[in-house]
Amino acid sequence: MGELNVSQSMQQHVKQARDASLAMANIDTSQKNKILHDLAETLRENSDEILVENAKDMTIANKMLERGELTYSACKRVMLNQVKIDQMAQNCESVAALPDPAGKTVKATRLDNGLDLHCVSCPIGVIMVIFESRPDVVVQISALALKSGNAVILKGGKEAQNSNRVLAGLIRKTLAKSDSVPENAIILVETRDEVTELVKIGSGIDLIIPRGSNELVRHIQENARAPVLGHGDGICHVYLHEDADKEKSLDVALDAKLDYPAVCNALETLLVHHKYPDSWLANILLKMQDSGVELRVCPETKKRLESYPDLNLSAAADIDWETEYVDLILSIKTVKSAEEAVEHISQFGSKHTEAIVTENSDLAEWFMNTVDAAGVFWNASTRFADGFRYGLGAEVVVSTGKTHARGPVGLEGLVIYKYKLYGNGHVAGSYGKGKKDFIHQDIKL
Repeated sequence: MGELNVSQSMQQHVKQARDASLAMANIDTSQKNKILHDLAETLRENSDEILVENAKDMTIANKMLERGELTYSACKRVMLNQVKIDQMAQNCESVAALPDPAGKTVKATRLDNGLDLHCVSCPIGVIMVIFESRPDVVVQISALALKSGNAVILKGGKEAQNSNRVLAGLIRKTLAKSDSVPENAIILVETRDEVTELVKIGSGIDLIIPRGSNELVRHIQENARAPVLGHGDGICHVYLHEDADKEKSLDVALDAKLDYPAVCNALETLLVHHKYPDSWLANILLKMQDSGVELRVCPETKKRLESYPDLNLSAAADIDWETEYVDLILSIKTVKSAEEAVEHISQFGSKHTEAIVTENSDLAEWFMNTVDAAGVFWNASTRFADGFRYGLGAEVVVSTGKTHARGPVGLEGLVIYKYKLYGNGHVAGSYGKGKKDFIHQDIKL
């Protein structure tokens, strides 16, 4: 490859993945699905080994937490248990049940008699995914990569290296038993130096997907030579309009914050219309507080809740509106209108997921059309922003950009397309002024 400052071993990894991706391009759907079912069985059969390795990581993660090198939420994401292993296995089976995204004819056009052009979906090729904390990501991404026909190079965080290693090892052992899918379709690298080298490679890697802290994503975006797909912060808002239903407000707000606070689709800022009933807001915040949530409020919110002494409200600083807590902290701001709520979201949101709670359908549609985010919900928790919940089987990342894929990226986001032209000795010089004309006729699929 001749890449500067890239070791032979890293270049070899990329070559192995590239060779595997070329083989993957011609594997049929039934072979892919068999591998995924075999992998699900392998995970269940080796759950004890997985948990032993994960226990080692939890020891490391807890020490990192004590030293301030890891947040509580990141430490929590390292942990695996039998339920999560079962979920990983089910993810493989769910992905197997989905239609194969590769090899589908998207559009077909007859350019001339005997000259047909087909636009066909195909794998991207070699994808590098860099992630932190969650070892179950190894299986999620591998399943999606295998089904879409891509080879993947994985790099996880050192806090989960034993879990990542055993999971990647089990996947590669499953592939090694296959006559069709090459073992190097899944490659795990483990050190930061390896990532530093790999992002320098200008050929061989087709797409880099970082999922983790804003710092990680920004670093990759600034240094990578291959295209980057991903998101930084997940600063998600729920806006409670003045005509919102009491129970819907309560359920949506609590679920968005408390269902899993340590993830990117959790609620970080609650926006509340100034005419929304104070007693309803107080009830929501008391339940948040009882669940361990620290409440940081704007001056107007503090003033309107003065008659509720049981609420422990601290003053929100400017930095709070632009902070992804992924923790039991919530900022609350009172707004005068839906327009002000949208302005706040436009200024401080991360284009991840936003929600409105209202009984006004026209307002809801206006909000969903106006807010610029990968997901905009009406009377539903932001926690629904998830590949599995969207029916994608699993997700490789949530993309907040505006490239070929946005929102939870599942199988459809891991394919691109190519044009296949079927001719019969046709030459371009036969067409033009005074020559033959193109038909440009749609072919029904």
